[in-house]
Amino acid sequence: MANEEPRHSTISFSDVEKQENDQLEVEVEVEVVDYAVRAQWLRAAVLGANDGLLSTASLMMGVGAVRTDMKTMILTGIAGLVAGACSMAIGEFVSVYSQRDMEVAQMQRKGNKEGVKKEKLPSPLRAAAASAVAFAAGAAVPLLGASFVRDYKVRLGVVVMVVTLALLGFGALGALLGKAPPVKSSVRVLLGGWLAMGITFGLTKLFGSVGL
Repeated sequence: MANEEPRHSTISFSDVEKQENDQLEVEVEVEVVDYAVRAQWLRAAVLGANDGLLSTASLMMGVGAVRTDMKTMILTGIAGLVAGACSMAIGEFVSVYSQRDMEVAQMQRKGNKEGVKKEKLPSPLRAAAASAVAFAAGAAVPLLGASFVRDYKVRLGVVVMVVTLALLGFGALGALLGKAPPVKSSVRVLLGGWLAMGITFGLTKLFGSVGL
């Protein structure tokens, strides 16, 4: 019987290249998803900071319409910062926890109990902390602007000026993260902020003038 040569399994270069391309595509998809999640978190932080900026500034402008002393305006702004940050944190905690429970329940219904990994699920505590910090950061802008000006009219002007610059910045950043035109978005956010502050100032001034 003739000796048969041992057969060796051969892998062609095209097969190796295909495996490398498939692995590269998977890595790219993971990176794209990771960047998308980060962009969503960053955009949510920008919106939270914008909310803190506008609500606190409007509250300070409203109080400034009837009280001229700096202490009252600053204390009102601090109260708005603390209350708003707590409200945002609690609301975000409840919302994310509900979303987390729904995702876990859906996985368990599909029989994927072992696939439920805590590190891949949204963290309610992290979301609550991020919302509170973002709101407080935005609310600190008008507070810092008003803390060093004792003259009443100049103080109101400084608050409006710093809030205007911050609104333009937050509007542009939010638009870039959402892939929208930054100029149009900034102008829209600015006009909305001016409208909110103007309405709050005007109505508070009106109610204060009638003795309420």
